[in-house]
Amino acid sequence: MNSRLQEKAEALPAQPGVYVFKDEAGKPIYVGKAKSLRARVRSYFQDSRAADDKRELMLDAAHDLETILVDNEHEAMALENNLIKQYKPRYNILLRDDKSYPYIKFTAAERFPRVYVTRRVKKDGSLYYGPYFPANLAYRIVDFIHRHFLVPSCYVDLTRHHPRPCLQFYIKRCLGPCVENLTTPEQYAEAARDARMLLEGRESDLVRSLHSRMDSSSDLLKFEDAARYRDQIRTVEELRERQKMAAHSGEEADILGFHQEGPLVAVNLFHLRGGRVLDRREFFWEELDEFDPPEFFSSLLKQLYLDQQYLPGEIHAPADFDDREALEAVLSQRRGHAVHIFTPQAGRKRAMLELVARNARHSFERRFRILKPHTREMLENLSDALDLAKPPARIEAFDISHIQGTDIVASMVVWEDGKMKKSDYRKFIIKSVPQNDDFASMKEVVGRRYRRLQEEKKSFPDLVLVDGGLGQLHAAASALEQLGVINQPLASIAKREEILYVLGRESEPVVLDHHSPALHMIQQIRDEAHRFAVTFHRARRTKREISTELLQIPGVGKMTSRKLLEQFGSLSTLREVSLEEMAQVVKWSQAKKVLDYFAANGKDK
Repeated sequence: MNSRLQEKAEALPAQPGVYVFKDEAGKPIYVGKAKSLRARVRSYFQDSRAADDKRELMLDAAHDLETILVDNEHEAMALENNLIKQYKPRYNILLRDDKSYPYIKFTAAERFPRVYVTRRVKKDGSLYYGPYFPANLAYRIVDFIHRHFLVPSCYVDLTRHHPRPCLQFYIKRCLGPCVENLTTPEQYAEAARDARMLLEGRESDLVRSLHSRMDSSSDLLKFEDAARYRDQIRTVEELRERQKMAAHSGEEADILGFHQEGPLVAVNLFHLRGGRVLDRREFFWEELDEFDPPEFFSSLLKQLYLDQQYLPGEIHAPADFDDREALEAVLSQRRGHAVHIFTPQAGRKRAMLELVARNARHSFERRFRILKPHTREMLENLSDALDLAKPPARIEAFDISHIQGTDIVASMVVWEDGKMKKSDYRKFIIKSVPQNDDFASMKEVVGRRYRRLQEEKKSFPDLVLVDGGLGQLHAAASALEQLGVINQPLASIAKREEILYVLGRESEPVVLDHHSPALHMIQQIRDEAHRFAVTFHRARRTKREISTELLQIPGVGKMTSRKLLEQFGSLSTLREVSLEEMAQVVKWSQAKKVLDYFAANGKDK
């Protein structure tokens, strides 16, 4: 045990604060908080603590101790939570969520603000509204904004004008700020203000503003505008009646349950609102050094709720913990009303706690024991991870294949409705790239594919997937932009790291859990595209090599060479056939010249 750290602990003040154990490289390995730093940190070096395997391992790895004084335990709790999320220390319980809450992002800093559904809240000048549950509520609200205020969710560069708008403009879901003269900054600003009022829950202000504009338009005999404002008033009032964003009458509680086997833990969180379950979240841990329910749920609840905008009146946890009252006080202060955390022991609430625990066991079985998940659930997880508007029914994936820049080919494979659709696979011979350039090759093949779909007036896939990193992603995006396709969901998957890059949010790469069924599906599609491309490349290279040797034979031209290759397939097979067999495919004289050539150059060459 490190005596220097023990001496530091003895010298600490008996004041509230946060302590950070660090390893030899100075990296935080454990963060904790205390009402009295001296008492809490000294307890780590007492004999009664030595029997705790997790603390023993942590102390063995610790080489330094840092403390931060604060005014009270509430501040210590908030700082502890922030430092855990920032440093992700090895020996803390870390929140690992397979389903985070969706928010609606309003890009207020842009000249033409847009709205997006996102699960990542960043300090980027945008406004974030939510969280929303059930998750599809966020998508329904954004869809409402598209249809009634014409504010889009695209990733088009709006700092410059484009030659023509995307499909969203033509189906009246966007004002078209990407093209000059389709709208004015004033018109767009009005629509953006309306969308923002809706997101802020100011429906009454929005309705009053719309009424005023409707009356003004009517007085000016602009009856078409007046009718549009009238329709918006109706839909906003209908939405106000249906919406259940975060306020629900009746019983409201969050209920947690868990199932644990060794280092594997699954937790379920049910959101009970108005007496019914509105949504469920799942959490999984795979490598816990030690599972102590009180410590586990103390850490989990802090990470779940201290940064949460909406807080329920009750939280039912399966285990009590030491700082429960302090956490209740902090959450109650943030909510403006009382928040109670308790572990029901009997009655209906205990029955609900046991129900959630049974669901956690089911989640555990599905995650760690069942290899083939339901397709629908897998697609919903993929849609959530990539921020797609809906679970993809059709995915088209591309890969490039060559050897040192020769015989460059590409493949496109199709995944549709839960399985590979081989009848829609396509092969491409790269025509415009004279040398080894994967980016230019990807741009060519993606451009050719979707130009043809445009010409044939066929539907585009729900997701385009390219094999590679950011370079391939941007090459594909460039091809689509040249076609005027500027709102197509597009992603790439890097082979080595298995990281997904999504167009429009490249700075936020998606790292799916290695157990994730959605990742396995994407990998299978990517691998199938690679297999198809490599097979095509090998076949093409083999034919070229064989054809090249046959053309060296005097009197054998391209037509004769092609016939022989189509019939016999390979040079080794061709060397074994008789004169009579070969003469059934080409002229007798040509067959004799081929066999004479093989004889002169060695049959086993």
